[in-house]
Amino acid sequence: MIRSLLLSAFLFSSGTVFSQKLKSVSYQDGSQKLNGLVTSNAGKKLPGVLILPAWKGIDDEAKTAAADLEKQGYIAFIADIYGEGNIPTDNASAAKTAGFYKKDYAAYQKRISLALEQLKKNGAISDKIAVIGYCFGGTGALESARGKLPVVGVVSIHGSIGKDQSRPNEVISTKILVENPAEDKSVTPEDYNNLVKEMNDGKADWQIITYANSKHTFTDPKSPDYNEVMAKRAWNHTLLFLKEILK
Repeated sequence: MIRSLLLSAFLFSSGTVFSQKLKSVSYQDGSQKLNGLVTSNAGKKLPGVLILPAWKGIDDEAKTAAADLEKQGYIAFIADIYGEGNIPTDNASAAKTAGFYKKDYAAYQKRISLALEQLKKNGAISDKIAVIGYCFGGTGALESARGKLPVVGVVSIHGSIGKDQSRPNEVISTKILVENPAEDKSVTPEDYNNLVKEMNDGKADWQIITYANSKHTFTDPKSPDYNEVMAKRAWNHTLLFLKEILK
């Protein structure tokens, strides 16, 4: 009981800190209003990291990542993929909405492109930008590379790595890091092998790190799948990758 109360207090205080440090940024996709968040160092000329959140939209995991990235000397922007009025409220609606963008990958790539423009407008150096994404956002990170968006590298964190096999494998110039939980039931051996083939066919600079004893949402402290040791390792791998390609 005491542990539960302490966790609740921590999460509440974390949310307050996030709201103080992250600034809301509204932008448009046609008539659709989008509401992203940018770190408080916006306006400085610094390398930038676009964060693509999980399937329920902007959450505490994305906000925590943004705050940490700011400490590391990056401007971070959390994208709003779904848009105002379209944020899922439960798993069923999240699966449906995320599924739409996974199928219509061009629409997903467009929303990512719009967020990248906002990151640049907020000071990010245009040739020093990377994308990281969690879960559904990890899919988006890979789509950023597949769509040849103007980023140096991408990190897919427990993302859905499968691709419609009717889509051809093309040359990929973006550097790629995939952080894959070993016990992720949403990733099949076929998905894994197809991704490796796609990366090799595309002559990409790629790496996959697989984390033992880890289920799908192993990096999220709010998830029953959370693996603290592996989550810390994954984040350190992310920071090492970003430092290599952006600094």
